Amino acid sequence: MSPVTLDQQATFDRSLEGSPLWLADLRREGLASFGRQSMPTQKLEHWRYIDLDFDLADARIAPAGGRPLPPGPYVEALGEVAASATIVDGYVVDMQSTLPTGVIFVSIRDDGHTPAVVRSLFGQTVDVGRDKFAAAHRAFAADGVVLHVGRSIVVEAPILVDVQAITDGAVSFPHLTVVLEENAQASVVVNYRSDDATDHVAIPQVEAVVGDAARFQLTTLQHWGRGTTATVHESVTLGRDASGRIGEVGLGGRLARLDLRVEMLGDGSSSELVGVSFGDRDQTHDYRVVMRHVGRNTSSDVFLKGAVEDRASSVFTGLLRIEEEATRTSAFETNRNLVLSEEARAQSVPNLEILCNDVICGHGSTVGQLGEEHLYYLMSRGLPKDRAERLLVRGFFAEAIDRLPVAAIARPIKEAVHTKFVAAQEEGRIR
Repeated sequence: MSPVTLDQQATFDRSLEGSPLWLADLRREGLASFGRQSMPTQKLEHWRYIDLDFDLADARIAPAGGRPLPPGPYVEALGEVAASATIVDGYVVDMQSTLPTGVIFVSIRDDGHTPAVVRSLFGQTVDVGRDKFAAAHRAFAADGVVLHVGRSIVVEAPILVDVQAITDGAVSFPHLTVVLEENAQASVVVNYRSDDATDHVAIPQVEAVVGDAARFQLTTLQHWGRGTTATVHESVTLGRDASGRIGEVGLGGRLARLDLRVEMLGDGSSSELVGVSFGDRDQTHDYRVVMRHVGRNTSSDVFLKGAVEDRASSVFTGLLRIEEEATRTSAFETNRNLVLSEEARAQSVPNLEILCNDVICGHGSTVGQLGEEHLYYLMSRGLPKDRAERLLVRGFFAEAIDRLPVAAIARPIKEAVHTKFVAAQEEGRIR
């Protein structure tokens, strides 16, 4: 069966087959919103730096998942995991688990095992009116993974969700919903990938609802192939005394956009976001981050480092919003960028919106080149210029990579960054 375009009602009707009944009304809501919205343009503030050259209405859904890719370096580096799911072209094709009793890890098509609390929260934390991509996901995400960790259950080993884009010329809507009950603990790694030859539009959505005193770690590894365009919506909400550690790695894709919203709703909740991105050739990495403080005595820390070379571009737009009742909030936002070639571009736009006086807040951003003084120092100690540059780039990223929630993946990330930079040096693509 050939892929079919999103502008056909028959496409939506066909995608409902096998979808649970409780999800049907949500998906119809998404379809209505999808029909009302236009594709984002640079006239919109949230999209001012991004030039989209396609229309979702022309995109085509694969009728089934393609053949999965081999494990790859990040999956191998993780080693033993508590559970794993493979999502190919938006369809769950494999699930393995050694999770304890009290943890549910299933496909949303496994209707009989999806807890009522997950059904009530599913899709509710990402605004369907956010943009046409969010609406398309709500309408056409026919499969996905649900993780529910019961009260006071601790899952020590990471849980892997391997998201792959395989079918050329298709669009996919991978989905993950995570619910942690009171005092639970879990770590999830989402691995986004495709090969360079695949022309694919991926529109994943990850949402996590973290209960009181629960501890959640989310690590996303984005190394899509160069033909993939991806727009990801992520949402994390934190209850009283809950904590969320989020790691974001962005290395691949033609256009890779992350729209992340973290909400500290409960008193005493805290979050940390650490990210690494490196764009080369014609890649665009676009980050939109909102940290919203609602509860009292909450804290957040955003720490992102990125580099661009060749004609690549990166965008960071961050917002720290402190609501009126969020007294004694502590919030910080840092974004550092290296521009390694004359035609590369980096935009950094941190913002504060503070509606409460009793807070400690700060933000900072830099966009610059490798430090001439540091380079001169290393060369004066006998290092040739190319090795000195490599050492500086490695040192620039090390702090962020070492702070990622899952230590096991640090080595392949460092190797990927090193390989990108060395290749550009050897091919004369560095200024």
